[in-house]
Amino acid sequence: MELIGQNIKYLRKSQGLTQGELAEKIGVNRAMIGSYEENRAMPKLSVLQVITQYFGITMDELTNMKLWESTKPDTNLEKRTKGENLRVLTTVVNNTDKELITSVPVQASAGYTTGYADKEFIDELPCFSLPLTELSKERTYRVFQIKGDSMEPVKSGSYIITEYLPNWNEIVDDETYVVITLNEGLVYKRLYNRISNQNEIILKSDNPEYQPYSVSIEDVLEVWKALGFISFSLPKPDELSINKLHQMVIEMKNEINSLKK
Repeated sequence: MELIGQNIKYLRKSQGLTQGELAEKIGVNRAMIGSYEENRAMPKLSVLQVITQYFGITMDELTNMKLWESTKPDTNLEKRTKGENLRVLTTVVNNTDKELITSVPVQASAGYTTGYADKEFIDELPCFSLPLTELSKERTYRVFQIKGDSMEPVKSGSYIITEYLPNWNEIVDDETYVVITLNEGLVYKRLYNRISNQNEIILKSDNPEYQPYSVSIEDVLEVWKALGFISFSLPKPDELSINKLHQMVIEMKNEINSLKK
């Protein structure tokens, strides 16, 4: 435990972070960072995994190495984006050792940011199997329930069926993904890959009222590629045309504002 505390302190100072700043980035309160560094408390496994994610090191390095005596810890973003020994994906299997699909409802979204790698947390979430030919037995799937109108016409409360994406360099521009980040939490957006030149991704909503924004790849925890969705809110016959008309009005407003400038 003493080694872990010293490593956390070293890593924090090497990045020029205060205890409060590190606490905000990994989702704990400032007092807990002090407790870890002073060896008064042992971080939970889920917190340790978030720390390794943030600093781009392995669990073995954090728990077994004296980082302050070694060379600069491996923070190679290329390794991190490719998922090379830096990320742990927790899954659930049935009694025949077949992997099940875990469902993350809205009420569990906030806890998922820190509990995504915690086996106890994942085990408590609903899980099931889908006998669909479109889903491969060799891949990992998860279902996330979304909230809000930023991705309409996909309605708030819909369940997004996703496939785990271990290599973030494979993010395809203008396709939709569920992204788990330290600061934004769980979001469903249309992504644009800027990893190779800017170490970030651009997140864009389908609802034109919301502006695109960027997220540093250092803040990304997981990426899941959207495959489809399940909704209990059936569209009305004229709903799609209303959405198109709404988008046209927004675009016209933007053009008018541009002309005024």
